[in-house]
Amino acid sequence: MHIEPTIAIRAYEVEDADALFEAAVESIDSMYPWMPWCTPAYTPEEARAWVQMQVNAFRSRAQFEFVIVGRDGRFLGACGLNDIDGANRRANLGYWVRASAVGRGIASTATRLLVRWAFEQTDFERLEVVVAAGNERSLAVAAKAGATREGLLRNRLILHAQVHDAVMHSFVRGRDG
Repeated sequence: MHIEPTIAIRAYEVEDADALFEAAVESIDSMYPWMPWCTPAYTPEEARAWVQMQVNAFRSRAQFEFVIVGRDGRFLGACGLNDIDGANRRANLGYWVRASAVGRGIASTATRLLVRWAFEQTDFERLEVVVAAGNERSLAVAAKAGATREGLLRNRLILHAQVHDAVMHSFVRGRDG
């Protein structure tokens, strides 16, 4: 029997910058192909600037980025709602987990927590998960979290100057989460 880990999600705090940096550096090999920001040149200053931007964006409701933490408070990764389309009450949902915590159900559990939070705390009707077609781990997370696979979007993403097809998944208020 597989027991899912006990995790929580919470909004970023300025003090999370060092933990974000540490987790990103640990995860460069696995994340860089799919998340171009996570490079060997990533710096603590970039982490601090990004965290501060997320703290401000959360307060203004422009984006909702969360830290995924273990029961011991360890920074395990992040998830969030961005690319918000207020007119159509939809947002993009993304996630990542540090390399040393992959394969334990953390991302799918965090995604379910985020979907619940979004449908309780916002007026979003739709959350979209857009995943590069070759990113098998992320596709598995979306499916395990209960997202509905809607189809293939041709030439939807550009990663490292290369065009990629993407798979669209969604969560819809009243039907999912």
